[in-house]
Amino acid sequence: MIRIDPDAFLRLVRGETKGPVAGLGRFGLGLGSVGYRAAVAVRNAAFDRGLKTIHRASVPVISVGNVTLGGTGKTPMVEWLARWYRERGVRVCIISRGYGQDGSINDEGLVLEENLPDVPHLQDPDRVKLANVAVEELETELIILDDGFQHRRLARDLDLVLLDALDPFGLGRLFPRGLLREPVGSIRRGHAVILSRADLVSDDRRREIRAEVRRRAGAVPLLEARHRPRDLVDGDGEPSALDGLSGARIAAFCGIGNPEGFRRTLEGLCGEVVGFRGFPDHHPYTADDVDSLGLWADGLGVNLVLTTQKDLVKLRTSTLGDARLRALRIELEILESAEPLETLLATLLPGAHGGSKD
Repeated sequence: MIRIDPDAFLRLVRGETKGPVAGLGRFGLGLGSVGYRAAVAVRNAAFDRGLKTIHRASVPVISVGNVTLGGTGKTPMVEWLARWYRERGVRVCIISRGYGQDGSINDEGLVLEENLPDVPHLQDPDRVKLANVAVEELETELIILDDGFQHRRLARDLDLVLLDALDPFGLGRLFPRGLLREPVGSIRRGHAVILSRADLVSDDRRREIRAEVRRRAGAVPLLEARHRPRDLVDGDGEPSALDGLSGARIAAFCGIGNPEGFRRTLEGLCGEVVGFRGFPDHHPYTADDVDSLGLWADGLGVNLVLTTQKDLVKLRTSTLGDARLRALRIELEILESAEPLETLLATLLPGAHGGSKD
């Protein structure tokens, strides 16, 4: 099995790796993108024309997804939606494929389980089957399909598309030459677009992104959101306040799809990030990793190391060497007004009728 270094791949497709060999590599990846584009187009056309079956659950389904590889903040968005419906007495179930799982629920599932103990989360590649289980065995009234934009076998009543403001359009190229899972124009299938981490870019950049979304998707509702630091949690899930982080010297590490977003959040919250280490997304931490991180933290002379909740649920320790280890727990916050999104969500409350846009 060929293993690809994610950092080396990103440097290559971003053009940061120079030289004739790198240029030849990008040319080869560009050829691969041609075949990938054709496959995506054929698959989407088959669903659009009814050549592939779309299965409809007996309860409303909301899909949360994106058009790029890497993290766009889907998990915080799923949590926000689940809380919104639970506050209104709706029985919700989250279903997902479960990328990175090893015989049990994956890291994102563990985070949602910790933050939403009253919301079941089912994981399996066959999400049509999971939808039936959710309705028939769990008496679910509404399903949230996590990372479901490309999973078109299961019909959805609302398609929410997330774009990461730090790289909303996947370098403008399809995988493997870029980071797009499908062409940007696919966002027109969505019922709403949410620009996540909008607070981490300039106002001018946000206007540019909004203009491009309008050009691609027309008058679809477009909201902006940020990942608001909520609190810190230790290896046992015990929370503590963020007091004292301002001006603090910390080290940090993560194994997520968008480590730069995490780094920028920390820089706005803490005084100085004296060291930062990145691991591949869904990294399965080992005892050697823990020892290495402990030595690294001690060498930096910090007494606090921060990571993401997604990483800490796998580590389940509150110390690294002589330093305290905490996860920065974040939550999605809609900037300005959430009313356009809430109006869409309200159409799916029990007794109401939502439309479909398959």
